[in-house]
Amino acid sequence: MVEHTHLIDPKSKPVLFYRWIVFLLAAGYMLYQIVISADYLFPGGPFRFLTIWALCMSFFVASRQLAFTEGRSSLLWSRMVMVTCVINALVVALYWRLYFTDPALVTSNGPPVWHQEYYLHLMGPVLQWIDALFIFGAFTRWWRAIPGLVAVFLGYVLWIELFVSRFNSFPVGSVTAGFPYPFLNSLTLDGRLAFYGTTAVQAVIVLGIFALIGWSVRWVMTRHARPQAAP
Repeated sequence: MVEHTHLIDPKSKPVLFYRWIVFLLAAGYMLYQIVISADYLFPGGPFRFLTIWALCMSFFVASRQLAFTEGRSSLLWSRMVMVTCVINALVVALYWRLYFTDPALVTSNGPPVWHQEYYLHLMGPVLQWIDALFIFGAFTRWWRAIPGLVAVFLGYVLWIELFVSRFNSFPVGSVTAGFPYPFLNSLTLDGRLAFYGTTAVQAVIVLGIFALIGWSVRWVMTRHARPQAAP
């Protein structure tokens, strides 16, 4: 059953062109980050980082949206679209907030290549948000994203707490070692739990903000598309 109507015809050539660009960029950076440049000497490899989880989610969403546009699938994946929007927003907000405080808080091996940094932590998420909000028309039933959002967030926390930090000895902080982001290694367990809790609250707030933006975009676009009454 179709849950909602796209705001822009998903079969149109401009949408097809846009979704191909988004898909190819996501696929290219996936290939580079996970295969070409990935270092699997550290247990967990590139999947230690939430940024890579977000990239994988963006790639999956881009592939499914392209498949829908090309008529190869009838599934909308609306919940996945919403969850990916929020996870991308968390990655962008957390990365740049910590980066502008001190780049060493998020980069343990020096700064990444500039185009990777800006794609992974800005342009990639922005491209996905544009599709979700202005083409797909996401967040019509925003509360349905909460279980998926909890699953991804809790899954990542358990992943780094129970596996990544236990089997890695780098980066090293003032309290512990092995967590993928350097600042986490300078927090006690209580401090990390407080950080996770605060971030979870922020995720819900971000979901609400996206829902409000989505409602506003739909209102403006549907009002603009409504035929005017004859004089």
